[in-house]
Amino acid sequence: MYPPKNVEFMKNMQKAHKDDDSCCLGIESSADDFGIGIARFNGEILANKYDSYIPSEGGIHPREAARHHSEVADKVLREALNTAGVKPNELSLIAFSQGPGLGPSLRTGATVARALASYLSIPLVGVNHSVAHIEIGKLKTGVVDPVTLYASGGNTLVTAFESGRYRVFGETLDIALGNCLDVFARAAGLKHQKGLPLGAAVELLAAKGKNLVSLPYVVKGMDLSLSGLLTSATAQLNEGKVCLEDLCYSLQEHAFSMVTEVTERALAHTEKKEVLLTGGVAANKRLQSMLNFIAQDHEAKFNVVPLEFATDNGAMIAWTGVLAYQHGLVTPMDESYVKLRWRVDKVDVPWIQ
Repeated sequence: MYPPKNVEFMKNMQKAHKDDDSCCLGIESSADDFGIGIARFNGEILANKYDSYIPSEGGIHPREAARHHSEVADKVLREALNTAGVKPNELSLIAFSQGPGLGPSLRTGATVARALASYLSIPLVGVNHSVAHIEIGKLKTGVVDPVTLYASGGNTLVTAFESGRYRVFGETLDIALGNCLDVFARAAGLKHQKGLPLGAAVELLAAKGKNLVSLPYVVKGMDLSLSGLLTSATAQLNEGKVCLEDLCYSLQEHAFSMVTEVTERALAHTEKKEVLLTGGVAANKRLQSMLNFIAQDHEAKFNVVPLEFATDNGAMIAWTGVLAYQHGLVTPMDESYVKLRWRVDKVDVPWIQ
């Protein structure tokens, strides 16, 4: 996101669109989901539609995901506009997920966003995907200044606001928490639950587990590593000496304990009074209970993003686009290229004082 080149023009534009009826359309396409959300400038979410790419086998194939996104873009766009009861010429702003994420997927969403902004002659805002997960969580829970655990298929980090940006207090050194669960689920032959990440299938079996199996537990300072845990759990799965329910239970307990430990350390260091769980893995009840326990121990309030807004979605992009635009940030067309490794701590967030 960048300051506008014509500051006076943008000030006039913003003044004209500060009313609550103005709308932003957000496009999310960083990985396997193509989503479009529409948000009013007052924070009301009018629509949140998406279509997911599900590979026939294995993980996400970036080019196939991009092809899926291009094929469903028109359908999802129409669904979002119809649900919101908004016509294209009533939109005031277009926002899109500019990064981080998979290159082919991101570029598909960016292309759609540029086309819409150009055709409608309205401003374009590139949004950081990770910041958007935090902001939609804050909007929907009402938290103001939390320590946030953002856990998804592609990201696992603990962050909190300080001096103009979300600072990273701890993160995964290798694979993300959601990816760890998904890869194990595929190795075990588990299937997607409707509307939920593959890791939800692990949660269902974990609830039936009774015996805790010894697995690697790797926390290095404020960071953590999950690849060894996944390798060990998969090896024991292939050996067939431990029942699947116990393996799912043990995998969850070890992985969730690691991210909870790092979150608690950040909470103790910052002395903040709110904890937010966001991202696709936020739907997991066991992880929620662990974080709630440490929040209570530090006299902090625990909050979790609603399920509808936990996985990647267009609404979070639309709302973060509104926040950025209202504080003078727009993205010129010639600078709307995608950023595959755009870290959350490299993004200015002037809407937080």
